[in-house]
Amino acid sequence: MADDLKKLPARFYRSETGTEPVREWLTSLPKADRRMIGVDIATVEYGWPVGMPTCRPLGRGLWEIRSSLSSKRISRVLFCVAQAHMVLLHGFIMKSQKTPKSDLEIARARQKEVEQ
Repeated sequence: MADDLKKLPARFYRSETGTEPVREWLTSLPKADRRMIGVDIATVEYGWPVGMPTCRPLGRGLWEIRSSLSSKRISRVLFCVAQAHMVLLHGFIMKSQKTPKSDLEIARARQKEVEQ
């Protein structure tokens, strides 16, 4: 029933080999961090379109979910919208103010796969 209320249901990107990198990354995090990121993903699912501070466009159909974690850390989950779903492409802990080019490249490559 609650899934019926989601405006943009989330799903994990799945590679050709069947791995789900964002799911694996999330399970490697402490429970409190997973919970906070999950709350922010749900905010986007139920409230789409959502703006700052939770969600921000990165251009060319790529978006980021911004989460504040314990110990003053921040995380990002990069996603695109495909087939009426938010596809979670890449997740990472921020180490600088700007999103690293390598993380953007990973997300864009996965986005390209999803949109084929």
